[in-house]
Amino acid sequence: MQVGRKSCWRQLQASFFRLLCLIPTGFPVRSVDMQRATDNITIRQGDTAIIRCYVDDKVSKVAWLNRSNIIFAGQDKWSLDPRVDLVTKGQLEYSLRIQKVDVYDEGSYTCSIQTKQQPKTSQVYLIVQVPANIYKVSEDITVNEGSNVTLSCLANGRPDPAITWRLLNPSAEPLDGEEYLDIIGIMRNQAGRYECKASNDVATPDVKYVNVVVSYPPTIKKTQSSETPVGRMGTLQCEATAVPTPEFEWYRDEKRLSNAQGINIQILGSTTILMIANVTEEDYGNYTCVASNRQGVQNASLFLYRPGTGRDINGSACVSQSLWLLLACFACLFFKC
Repeated sequence: MQVGRKSCWRQLQASFFRLLCLIPTGFPVRSVDMQRATDNITIRQGDTAIIRCYVDDKVSKVAWLNRSNIIFAGQDKWSLDPRVDLVTKGQLEYSLRIQKVDVYDEGSYTCSIQTKQQPKTSQVYLIVQVPANIYKVSEDITVNEGSNVTLSCLANGRPDPAITWRLLNPSAEPLDGEEYLDIIGIMRNQAGRYECKASNDVATPDVKYVNVVVSYPPTIKKTQSSETPVGRMGTLQCEATAVPTPEFEWYRDEKRLSNAQGINIQILGSTTILMIANVTEEDYGNYTCVASNRQGVQNASLFLYRPGTGRDINGSACVSQSLWLLLACFACLFFKC
């Protein structure tokens, strides 16, 4: 196969040089400066490429070819491409200029000359590089905690770009993934803005972002009971974390409370406050804060109590422990333990 290609190339050269003989000798006589048999020129897509060919006064004919196509014969332009022209400086240069280079311009270019002794060629291979470009990336998504997530980021370029992922939390450490990033059993601390970067050192890397929201049921993380004397305002506070933001309800025993005479319920994001104006003896007791969203429900008990009863106002867990301790003490006294 290689022998056949060489034979075909020799036939093409022979035919071309016969064609050169038909070109008028209006071009100055000079010979080509042969630096190497084949040179490589690397150019970025959209830039201007100048493929150089230097000659002297021993040349009778000269031309440019791209593969098997004639671009210039002497100073006669055979190509119809308006981006292509000659760069000539005096009688020493016969270079080819291609503006706004694109990937289809990549390939072999030959400066062919004919001297009085023998034909010569100088061959240059044009390599076109293309900056990395992300052409498809996952859309922003909302998922349930514990589910599996796959983010995609597809890019092209020449050479092929490398794709990297980061979660833009305070550390922003690289993640294991290329075109596809797999997250098994995603947790709430893995929510956030994911960065996909495609780079191939041709130009500035291309960057795209995917926002991932992780939904999870409410967790009541803080409660505050209230020690309030009669006639003063009592304030109970309940704070919960959840995605989406939780809805709150307040109960006294089995009765749901609402904004009514003497009661004011406020909801500030993930915190709710129950305010009871002008506390009476009947207001003392157990209250329940309920936080809910479409992922689940959680509740906690809080207490409004008169001063001096010894309750811990920092939360229901401590209150429950105090009650059990008090009951244990009574039991011990009763049974004389």
